[in-house]
Amino acid sequence: MKPFVVAAGLLALALSAMAQTAYPGRPVTLVVPFPPGGGTDTGARIVAQRLSARWGQPVLIENKGGASGQIGADFVSKAKPDGYTLLMGNIGTQSINPSLYAKLPYDPNKAFAPISLVAELPLAMMVNPAVPARTAKEFVALAKSQPGKMNYSSSGAGGAPHLAAEMFKDSTGTFVLHVPYRGGGPAVADLLGGTVQLSFMTVLEAMGHIKGGKLRALAVTSSQRVSALPDVPTLAETVAPGFNSISWIGVLAPAGTPGPIVDKIAADLREVMDNPEVKARVVDLGGIPRSTTPTEFAQMIETDRKRYAKIIKERGITVD
Repeated sequence: MKPFVVAAGLLALALSAMAQTAYPGRPVTLVVPFPPGGGTDTGARIVAQRLSARWGQPVLIENKGGASGQIGADFVSKAKPDGYTLLMGNIGTQSINPSLYAKLPYDPNKAFAPISLVAELPLAMMVNPAVPARTAKEFVALAKSQPGKMNYSSSGAGGAPHLAAEMFKDSTGTFVLHVPYRGGGPAVADLLGGTVQLSFMTVLEAMGHIKGGKLRALAVTSSQRVSALPDVPTLAETVAPGFNSISWIGVLAPAGTPGPIVDKIAADLREVMDNPEVKARVVDLGGIPRSTTPTEFAQMIETDRKRYAKIIKERGITVD
């Protein structure tokens, strides 16, 4: 082997090692592709606070909402792949949008380097307290008695809450009008204000409103009850046998980010999510803390992408 080839290889290894040990040497931006207030935003702020303490560098949250997460995701996909601009993606941005939209401003198969899952987020079926239904069964009866006269909000067309609501309608034979918003925060605001009557949202983003009595949880969408809401039944055990539809959030980097940096962030996220205080906080908010390797996260994204592509096609779901 020629000397200059060996030297180049050693230099590359040295630079890779330096990138890993020196990172991060300045503030890191964690982009949330939705407005403040939703489950993805809440989870991102928990992670950012802990990573900031661990790294000794600020991890800054930057909300770039719009187009069901496409605007923020596109911004990160075009950022310099050096680990200083990351994406807090979710099941919608990574596994649903590629099937929902005929064309995205980036190639979903090549634009990102998955780093780690952060949490699974079961959804809650929520109503404004003014709605005269205290159970999912009562809501189904109410909706059937006045088809098309009730509305539900979602964090955006095609997102996990939207698909869960459409699956609920399909499973129960109800007709409730969809009102999409630019993120979970605005969707919750209009549910609180009574502009809409129903919403499916992550338990994480709804918990404060539930505890405060401002919203009523009729059911959860996971296959099992949620620890934070032990008295709230699943849709599967009440009105929709076999029902299971949850969301998740996870961190990604622009494609091309050096492997050592990706692995370091994944390892640090694993430490963060294994912290007893973080676990307790996420569980108390209605989430299920989880971390993965980059490979495991990539496989999860692909599995869910295939699953939701099938659901979107079978139900003929399109962007409003």
